[in-house]
Amino acid sequence: MDFADFADRVDAIEAESADLAITSLVADLFVDAGADLPVVARLLLGRVFPAWDSTTLDVGPNLCHEALARAAGPNVTADDVAATLADAGEIGAVAESLDLGGQQGLAAFGAAEPDPLTVAEVDDRLRDLAAAEGAGSRDHKVDVLFGLFNRTDPVAARYLARLVLSEMRIGVGEGTVRDAIAEAFDVPADDVERALQVTNDYGSMAVRACDEGEAGLAAAELAVGRPVQAMLAQTGTAADAVEAWESVAVETKFDGARVQIHHDPADETRVFSRNLEDVTDALPEIVEFVADLDVPVILDGEAIAVDDAGDPLPFQEVLRRFRRKHDVARMREEVTVEFRAFDCLHVDGTDLLDAPLLDRRERLSSVLSDGLSPLTVAEDVETIADHEATALDAGHEGIMLKNPESAYTPGKRGQNWLKRKPDVETLDLVVTGAEWGEGRRANHLGTFLLSARDEDEFATIGKVATGITDERLAELSDRLEPLIRNQEGTEVDIEPEVVFEVGYEEIQASSTYGSGHALRFPRFVAVREDKTPSEADSLSRIERLVDEHE
Repeated sequence: MDFADFADRVDAIEAESADLAITSLVADLFVDAGADLPVVARLLLGRVFPAWDSTTLDVGPNLCHEALARAAGPNVTADDVAATLADAGEIGAVAESLDLGGQQGLAAFGAAEPDPLTVAEVDDRLRDLAAAEGAGSRDHKVDVLFGLFNRTDPVAARYLARLVLSEMRIGVGEGTVRDAIAEAFDVPADDVERALQVTNDYGSMAVRACDEGEAGLAAAELAVGRPVQAMLAQTGTAADAVEAWESVAVETKFDGARVQIHHDPADETRVFSRNLEDVTDALPEIVEFVADLDVPVILDGEAIAVDDAGDPLPFQEVLRRFRRKHDVARMREEVTVEFRAFDCLHVDGTDLLDAPLLDRRERLSSVLSDGLSPLTVAEDVETIADHEATALDAGHEGIMLKNPESAYTPGKRGQNWLKRKPDVETLDLVVTGAEWGEGRRANHLGTFLLSARDEDEFATIGKVATGITDERLAELSDRLEPLIRNQEGTEVDIEPEVVFEVGYEEIQASSTYGSGHALRFPRFVAVREDKTPSEADSLSRIERLVDEHE
């Protein structure tokens, strides 16, 4: 499929507002994609690699601007592209407005006209770009992008620019792709959902639905080394759990970071974060924890930081380890990390996702002799309260309440897992802007604009500047400065990539911010390194919180 044809189809999809019509348009595209089906399915979601693969293109705005400027000709600079972006608001519109492909004029001098750019070629070139590293890698990436942009028409340039900066935002989410696969290849949506849960690969499951139908989807299995999304919990009470299930599996809720261990004694051990980032090298002690296991396993659990006495340290401490790429040994001395296992997804060739929780715990106990999260089966709120008191006295965050008969459903926040912890009013919000500080903080970003998810956009809800030490402020500035998209005076617009956990006293109605709400007395708590912007709190959740407090 020519990339221009793909872009025209995506343009029609983006222009459609009705959900069912969007699904049908995507389904038609899948039917027509032919051999490009797996690539098309991923590109619609803004991905070059499967969802389980943490490989990134590592292309920032400046690099993209430079490639666009080069493709636009000698009279356009990267600064010109950035200035146009400030007016246009999104990179796709900028790319579409530029006169790209001017270098193709070589055909007028007798050179052969290049073949049309294909979807497969875009995929190959972007994978080549992602693999570039070391000296000269930046120049190579600019060359690759220049070569691609130089062969696009305006509409294709729009979507190529969005793709390389992970900003597709065409109104197509994972649910749409799931339903479109079902519609395109006449298979049940539940079967597609199940296959996606165990593979976390929309491209390959689209191909399987096309080529093998229901039988192929049913044969999808977990694979050691290929992470799946974590099962999630929603808030609830002990009374809710007892009423719903009669007996309740009660576990300690650790103030740590979710990790998934994939261990194969014949190959290697890999450790993945909640957002599927490979953090193996940063957490060698977790690798060592399972090194002696003689069967392949996939384990779900929590990485927690502990002090010299073995007592838990705050969540922020373990996250100091997660982003560490250098001096891991030194950081290991500074922050000790331990693993607490609470679930087992696979053992020695057998998938356990459909097994009841207590059966999975039994298999977990047969694999591990220590490092297990404490579990109590309770039938009344008093026993649950005792477990909670013990967990809190030990310095942990609270408790988890789980249905003993529940299956493991990757990526789902259902009613079979409930999280209960002491009432602390916090929200996870995306940083979308900031202001430079004053006085001794003049060289740092000092006030941060916060936004909630609002479908594919972000709605502002307030600013936070308190609760941040000078040292922490310097770290945040270093983290966020590369994400600045444009600046006006002391105010900057920031690419929505970083999530803050923010405490607050109250949510008030406000016309100042786009959400219609404002946080009263907001304070910075932590950077949620384990969350992406798509996992931040939504505007609809904030509105529910407001309704609950009225």
